[in-house]
Amino acid sequence: MFKLLAIDLDGTLLRNDKTISNATYEAIQRARQKGVKVVLATGRPIKGIGRYIEQLDLLEEEDCSVAFNGAAVQFNKTGELIYDQNMKMDDLKYLYKLSKELGVNIHALTPNECITPKISEYSLLEAEINKIPLNVVDFDNLDPNTNIIKVMMIDKEEILSKAVSQLPEEVYEKYSVLRSEPYFLEFLNKDVNKGQGVKKLAERFDIKKEEIICIGDAGNDIHMIQYAGLGVAMENAMKEVKKVANYITLTNEEDGVAHIIEKFILNKLEIPTFLE
Repeated sequence: MFKLLAIDLDGTLLRNDKTISNATYEAIQRARQKGVKVVLATGRPIKGIGRYIEQLDLLEEEDCSVAFNGAAVQFNKTGELIYDQNMKMDDLKYLYKLSKELGVNIHALTPNECITPKISEYSLLEAEINKIPLNVVDFDNLDPNTNIIKVMMIDKEEILSKAVSQLPEEVYEKYSVLRSEPYFLEFLNKDVNKGQGVKKLAERFDIKKEEIICIGDAGNDIHMIQYAGLGVAMENAMKEVKKVANYITLTNEEDGVAHIIEKFILNKLEIPTFLE
């Protein structure tokens, strides 16, 4: 029996207009009534998913979310952290210097805001999606006590893809590097990814990995899909995500999350034979 369902937001739980369908909402509530812990697992900060937490009524004492791609795992109601892993000021300076060499825009996320040395359309998009302030700051003279959660290189897909091809190997040795959108490349603490975040949550509540379903569509979902007992890719997922998944569901426009809940949770199916 599955006990934990971790769901990515954009391209997975959310339709293209950033809303949750009635069918998906109802399926999630029925899963919760069966005792399944439903967890939002996202690259966004907690502040950026508050409206979805409220909409799904994930505000009971033990309801949690995996935020910042696993850099923060916390209780929804109180904000108490179960696990967190941040970056250092030296990391920001290193990546800022590298971004200038590669000719790409950059910004960073703190617990409460998005900061950038120069406004771009993608920083504006980040702030709008997450409903957080966007502030222009001098990265070379930033307060050394600034709490940096993650750093992002942000640009047009073709510009960012070129930059990715030119990243030095040491970058992958130093950081967890995730392509969350064609225009977003994220850098986090080496120990951070959604899979690690879900694992920390499972350990807190004594849930086995084979009792976990993880659903996603993008590169930053790969670790948790690989970690789960049942790793699910959306039909609209990136090719590399589908390759590591145990099961491919319908698209985010076709209630793919609801389909998984109906098939593997509400119908009382055991772990599929392909996982045994």
